[in-house]
Amino acid sequence: MTKGKIKEIISKAKFGEGMADYKIVYRDFDKLVEVGLGEFLKISGNFEAIPMSRIQIIKKKNKILFQKTMR
Repeated sequence: MTKGKIKEIISKAKFGEGMADYKIVYRDFDKLVEVGLGEFLKISGNFEAIPMSRIQIIKKKNKILFQKTMR
């Protein structure tokens, strides 16, 4: 379910609404890093360098669209 939701949000941003308003927060070892969606897609190398499972939060403007639950 998580990967499907992430893919849906990113697809809407890329092909419909535009990526400028989207921010991705991902886990990089022991810290969280926040970048724009466009930059994330470049540095992740289509999820090769940064897997989808490390995405913690996806925001559009200030609204959280996805947040990974802590276990």
